[in-house]
Amino acid sequence: MLKGLTLLLALQLLGSLISTLWLPMLPGAIIGMLLLVVILAIRGIDESLQQAANWLLSYLPLLLVVPAAGIMVSGTALLDEGVAIAAALVLSVIITVPLCGLLMQYLTVRLERKAEAANEPE
Repeated sequence: MLKGLTLLLALQLLGSLISTLWLPMLPGAIIGMLLLVVILAIRGIDESLQQAANWLLSYLPLLLVVPAAGIMVSGTALLDEGVAIAAALVLSVIITVPLCGLLMQYLTVRLERKAEAANEPE
């Protein structure tokens, strides 16, 4: 588990370093997660990384307390921008739900074609 946790922290640090030096418009955490996705795509999920991820997930509710408290403290700012936030959320849902449906239909048809091609005699 220590190896997996070290990898996660190293990727966070590397992402922050890349963000500071070359990509200041992207947060280091996002860059670190992208690096993690690349490593997972190449190597797969290591057992120690799986254990570290499960351990962190068990404490996820505690990690969300701070952002929730920040929302409560920023209540007046949220009220001032409430209409804009609500509009952004509604627009996001209006765009995302149909796109997910179209993507699902496309992937279903593609999977069915692959299955038919695999079952056809040569």
